[in-house]
Amino acid sequence: MQHFISLFDVSSDDLKLILKASKVVKSKLLAGERPDVLHNRVVALLFQKPSLRTRVSFESGIAQLGGSSLFLGDDVGWGKRESPSDFSKVLGQFIDAVVCRANRHESVTQLASFNAVPVINGLTDLCHPCQALADVMTVDEAFGDYTGKHMVFVGDGNNVANSLALICAKLDMKFTLACPEGYEMDEEWVAELAKAHPNADINTVHNPAAAVATADAIYTDVWVSMGQEAEAKSRRMAFADYQVNDKLMAAAPSTARVLHCLPAVRGEEITDNVIDGKQSDVINQAGNRMHAQKGLLVWLLNPDWIAKNV
Repeated sequence: MQHFISLFDVSSDDLKLILKASKVVKSKLLAGERPDVLHNRVVALLFQKPSLRTRVSFESGIAQLGGSSLFLGDDVGWGKRESPSDFSKVLGQFIDAVVCRANRHESVTQLASFNAVPVINGLTDLCHPCQALADVMTVDEAFGDYTGKHMVFVGDGNNVANSLALICAKLDMKFTLACPEGYEMDEEWVAELAKAHPNADINTVHNPAAAVATADAIYTDVWVSMGQEAEAKSRRMAFADYQVNDKLMAAAPSTARVLHCLPAVRGEEITDNVIDGKQSDVINQAGNRMHAQKGLLVWLLNPDWIAKNV
């Protein structure tokens, strides 16, 4: 059974196909077409964490494709009332796929291990593959292609950075993380990436101005994520020199685009001038969450349509 737990689950060719499908369904929507590609399909959204973009983009996306969704919050008792096996296998009797937004990555991998239904990772502490799909789609729209483009992530080597590094490796893009010492990407993740893609151009540096000098896209994220509130003071001190502001943008090419996965703490990791500026693609990037996920859902649930239309 095909899952989408991390980008390690899909080949480079599959990723390219998903992105092509995303462009097709987006173009159809812009033309006023909402084909019933997933007519009567049901997707469950199993969420342990709060969400705006992930929840609304999946709910709207599946509806636009002719299907429906169910939001499953804490009341369903996942991991509490019954065994993970029983929960997963029963859920698989009712739905066609599940999007899981979990506190721990292991919870999503366990859910998928029973192969009761295709599982999509809607975010974990380790990675955020759906976000990375939307990010590359946005770069593709900005430049007409993503191949060979340089993605620079300024800030914490977090779950978003992990997925960005991997998708860049799979799609022949360059990725640079500019972070303070001690905030690099997960070591096991980087080792697995290097093993799978030994020729990938993936780098970590500690000088943000040098990192953005050849950037096509400059990406940042909050310095304090959900669950890190106790580290807020130390993190703000560590990242003080890593703000994406006018000074940093002056060190980058004038053609560089600005990305942020949102929500943003304006005035902290990014300034108003930059996120609202002429180089920002942040709002389009957020919109592309829905389009990229629609492409993913069609790829998972209606491969015949993909073969005929993409």
